Amino acid sequence: MLRELYTIISQSFEHVTLKLSDKSHPLFKAHFPQYSILPGFALIDIVAEVLHEEVVYIKYSKFIANIFPDDILECTIDKNEKKRTIKVYRNNKKVSEIVYEAK
Repeated sequence: MLRELYTIISQSFEHVTLKLSDKSHPLFKAHFPQYSILPGFALIDIVAEVLHEEVVYIKYSKFIANIFPDDILECTIDKNEKKRTIKVYRNNKKVSEIVYEAK
């Protein structure tokens, strides 16, 4: 189900660009049905899936702005041993920051 939630537009070691699906995706329908936004846990799951990692421990997460269907997200990735710092931007404005430990 997650795989149908987004499309990878581009990907490198330190950067991923994603396009979210439209509001017809079941996840958007289940989370605030009248106001479709991406749940924070789904963003964390998407990042881990794209990086082919398992999240062991979430050290920090901040959701600054809502993320909507059809959004294009720019993710910067800082890898330091097992620690990952992901900053997520939409239209050059930060919408989220996640720090987690990966397996």
